[in-house]
Amino acid sequence: MLNRLLATACLCLAFPALAQDFHAGNIAISHPWSRSTAPTVNVGGAYLAISNHGKQPDTLLSASSPRAGMVELHQNLNQNGVLKMRELKDGLVIAPGQTVALQPGGAHLMLMELAKPLKSGEHFPLTLTFKRAGKVTVEVSVDDGAAAGDAHQH
Repeated sequence: MLNRLLATACLCLAFPALAQDFHAGNIAISHPWSRSTAPTVNVGGAYLAISNHGKQPDTLLSASSPRAGMVELHQNLNQNGVLKMRELKDGLVIAPGQTVALQPGGAHLMLMELAKPLKSGEHFPLTLTFKRAGKVTVEVSVDDGAAAGDAHQH
């Protein structure tokens, strides 16, 4: 048991992003991250996992950040070999006991109208609004290595 605790503590110290957990009601948000953006690009993506520990579904309705003029919830779809992105205007439902991963190539938060590029190593606040749990502000880590090997870029 002590070995497990020590191993977990070492992991959290070695990888601080793994230790990031945020809560609002029955909703837990873990590992919010983003990639750095090029100086001439004013859009980016934010990714995280949302777990519903409650007995009723909850819905991620919207998000906002002082780093972006607008944040939208998007879903990537592959239609006949063509990758398309569409806004999830009705939000994203998280069923009881379910964890939904917002990740490159799938559902994600689109950061638009960035005032300045996102740089590796920095953090920024992102406020998520849920139908039941209300608002929760998370700290997003800009980490280009968070999804090593993933080719999806914004």
